[in-house]
Amino acid sequence: MQNISEIEDLVKLISKLPGLGPKSAKRIVLKLINNRDEIIKPMANTLAQVYKNVTRCNSCGSLKSTRDGCVNCESGKEKFNKICVVEDIADQWSIENSNIYKGYFHILGGTIASAGHRKEDLLINSLVERVVKDKIEEVILATSATVEGQTTAYYIQDSLKKTNVKITKLAQGLPVGGEIESLDDGTLFSAFKNRSNLKSSSD
Repeated sequence: MQNISEIEDLVKLISKLPGLGPKSAKRIVLKLINNRDEIIKPMANTLAQVYKNVTRCNSCGSLKSTRDGCVNCESGKEKFNKICVVEDIADQWSIENSNIYKGYFHILGGTIASAGHRKEDLLINSLVERVVKDKIEEVILATSATVEGQTTAYYIQDSLKKTNVKITKLAQGLPVGGEIESLDDGTLFSAFKNRSNLKSSSD
């Protein structure tokens, strides 16, 4: 590869994407360069629009448009009586695509004790506020089966104890250390269908 600074910078940026290393990034860059008008130009425009108009909702943690607001928690669509709590947006997308669950989502943006995240960084306080405001009857904890995911679930359970909301968690069929976004539809369906009820921390 020629020593062109712009190309090197682009390779470094693409290498930061999940599942991509330097070799894959170089192949992608070559594909982009060979399709300047068909890919690079529209991609650059789209990325600029995403950077300008798409942000995380401060209430539910999902993606929202600065023009249209948050579809997940602010629209006039069908009202639900339950919230599914997940770690990141990829988990939300996986569950949505499976058509297993119908309800609100709450995206924490990470887990307690994971790199760079503290309890204060997660949207747990806003979860409590949503439960009270929207008269939620059930909170489904769909955090991963990792130590961090389970620790976060326990902390959420404790934070919600004064609301008297029903708290459930996905069935224990999840593989140890498994993440929601990597599960197939069959496993997700079983985990939701057989979710268990958690007693309040005050019981």
